[in-house]
Amino acid sequence: MDRSIADIREKLEKKEAVVMTAQEVSELVDRGESITTMDVDVVTTATRAIMSGTYALLSFPVNSPLCFKRASKVLLNGVPAHVGPCPNESLGVLDLIVFGTAHSTLEHNYGAGHLFRELVEGKNIEVSVVTDENVSFKSEIKLEDMPYAKLYATRHAFKNYAAFVNCSTEPVNTIFHATQFSPSMNGATLSGCGEINPVQNDPKMETIGIGTRMLMNGAEGFVIGEGTRSSPGKPNLTGVADMHGMDPALMGGFKTSAGPECIASWAIAIPVTSQSVLDAVLKTDKDIPMVVNDVDKRVMIGSSTYADAWKNTDPTVMFNPEVCLNCEVCKPIRDCPMEAIYLQNDRMILDRYLCFNCGLCSTVCPGEVFTAKLGTLHFEKDAKQLKIPIVLRQSDRKRSEELAEKLKKKIIDGEFKINEMVEKIYP
Repeated sequence: MDRSIADIREKLEKKEAVVMTAQEVSELVDRGESITTMDVDVVTTATRAIMSGTYALLSFPVNSPLCFKRASKVLLNGVPAHVGPCPNESLGVLDLIVFGTAHSTLEHNYGAGHLFRELVEGKNIEVSVVTDENVSFKSEIKLEDMPYAKLYATRHAFKNYAAFVNCSTEPVNTIFHATQFSPSMNGATLSGCGEINPVQNDPKMETIGIGTRMLMNGAEGFVIGEGTRSSPGKPNLTGVADMHGMDPALMGGFKTSAGPECIASWAIAIPVTSQSVLDAVLKTDKDIPMVVNDVDKRVMIGSSTYADAWKNTDPTVMFNPEVCLNCEVCKPIRDCPMEAIYLQNDRMILDRYLCFNCGLCSTVCPGEVFTAKLGTLHFEKDAKQLKIPIVLRQSDRKRSEELAEKLKKKIIDGEFKINEMVEKIYP
């Protein structure tokens, strides 16, 4: 029986609605329990991953009015910003666009993702300006002093992404690995949160559309349409949210062998309005294909499922600094894409606040300081059954599950209102 979002919202207001996370639904399915549209009204979904299609639009005062006419070059903590689209410099105000893939000119492993997180953390950001008259000056700014700071998605929340292996005989530098990608299919990396991914739970876009309210990095925002390279078969979304309300723990920068990338998080509530929506919600990781691509040629070479990554694996890394071998070069410190591992007073530290749960440290540590079961890809290639160990995850399933729980609580407490879309993305 089909239901309207208005019907479900009325049940929420009366405290009669059943709200579950996608993970909770999947656990019931795995136990063999039957679920109908009468059993659940809203399912909360989430994803946290590297999302290159990100940019910030910032507007803030940088100097007194009439001090300069126009800026020709602006750096924020060394990260290049594009001046415009409105030239307000005569007012002492900069309008800037910062691409999420921008790299610092000062620090090799620092990029826009790091900048966005530090802004949200309330840190001082150095602003370096060169005017059209070739006059240079510097100032500092905090997010709280920016009247306008919004984060935009041009390509976020893919229905699901892919796993990668390197089929060539040479190492490859790529955004799909934190270090050089080893040759000859010695290891695999992956992205995608499988059964809890937002668009995976509404692939026909029956409830997600233009104007749908969502959380981006913990702040309320809206879906504004389909993303670049989106298609009905492999949809992704564009969206916008105010940076002032974001949670720094849900965003950040991620070091790759091709330079730093940008992390973003989404959470979307899926109202169970029809049987077709419920059918998508009931799919678990073992039912969701995960394409395996050759990272060198960017072509599909096989297919696995998300069960290989997320079933019977460890969402976080076990940390036991007492067994450290005191290697001359600590590979987990050297390779951690979040710089979350470091020495303090000769003791190994793992900063869980920064940690992305990628698991790379467990694969490069020669001892057992860092241990985790990351899973193994199983797929067929050239009539052979292959088993490739996963060595890096570029999606954070642990924090995604936590974000879906937070959205569930917000809905139950009446702090997050489910709304009808303005228009369908795919009519």
